Amino acid sequence: MFLTRRQVTSAALAAVPLVGRSPDRKRTLYIAGDSTAAQKYADAAPETGWGMALPFFLREEIAVSNQAVNGRSSKSFVDEGRLDAILADIRPHDLLVVQFAHNDEKSGDPTRYTEPWSTYQDYLRRYIEGARARGARPVLATPVERRRFDADGNAVPTHGDYPAAMRALAARERVALLDTEALSLALWQSLGVEATKTYFNWTDTEQDNTHFNPPGAIAVARLVAQELLRTRVLARHDVVRLHKDIPTSWITWPPAS
Repeated sequence: MFLTRRQVTSAALAAVPLVGRSPDRKRTLYIAGDSTAAQKYADAAPETGWGMALPFFLREEIAVSNQAVNGRSSKSFVDEGRLDAILADIRPHDLLVVQFAHNDEKSGDPTRYTEPWSTYQDYLRRYIEGARARGARPVLATPVERRRFDADGNAVPTHGDYPAAMRALAARERVALLDTEALSLALWQSLGVEATKTYFNWTDTEQDNTHFNPPGAIAVARLVAQELLRTRVLARHDVVRLHKDIPTSWITWPPAS
């Protein structure tokens, strides 16, 4: 049974536990992030967040609680009480994967904007400290790259200093870092200008170079799973299907309401 968008949002804002607290509850990987990772609903299909595909690469004993929300920055996610909702439910040995920057970059919006080397790091530190205080493990993920190429067909970075600021913070705080930005940029470069269109939400009516369709979400989720393994956040037996094709038919979009 799927939760509707309204039910999910209400639960987060009220800081109501999102997963049962029974003693035999599965180890849970929480995702705090923006629209590139978020659960999408039927009215948004075929747009797909990479968090929707991540469970396909993890063994069943690890649950994924995807709390990423469209349009949020590291700041607005905290200010809306969404981090508090996660921290109210997270338990020892759980994981909190944090990916922000797309909306932190919006300098014209004071409700979302953070400066890379100051407030961005300050807000990320809240996620780190909150998870650690509850015996859970924080994990930082640099923002997945947009589809952008220069005139010579080279994939170009779009996130300014935010990935570097996150890398520096991860090193300083000794937090595992998933370098999704670097890996996704390399993937777009290897695919090229035309092939990358088949990974993003390009339709007859929309040319979206930020959000993914099912193949793109699966490809990015695979990168995330690889990084969780490389950084030893997860053990080898925790990661599955890493080198297997994932059918796009496995992606589903629950009703919008």
